[in-house]
Amino acid sequence: QVQLVESGGGLVQPGGSLRLSCVASGFIFSDYTMSWYRQAPGKERELVATITTASDSTNYADSVKGRFTISRDHAKNTVYLQMNSLKPEDTAVYYCKAARWGWRNYEYWGQGTQVTVSS
Repeated sequence: QVQLVESGGGLVQPGGSLRLSCVASGFIFSDYTMSWYRQAPGKERELVATITTASDSTNYADSVKGRFTISRDHAKNTVYLQMNSLKPEDTAVYYCKAARWGWRNYEYWGQGTQVTVSS
């Protein structure tokens, strides 16, 4: 059974930090590109950051560049999102996604974790 379980969300003041974790199971973690998305109330889900299978490439949304860092630990089947200098506009539900492309494409999503940035 495929599972992606996010954790680490919560309430933080502007300028603060949080680290999100996403633990994967039920598939070969090292074969999948991992991403973090977020969705704020009334807005479409947007891509925040992506990391390739070998961790040799990362990409970020312009809005989080220089503040967020995505990483992965293959030994723990976990992908992380370190979020620093948080702003109120970072408030959203954050989702983890696993994707693999080939003769057949696979895509799995987690259930999301709420991040609220407010004083």
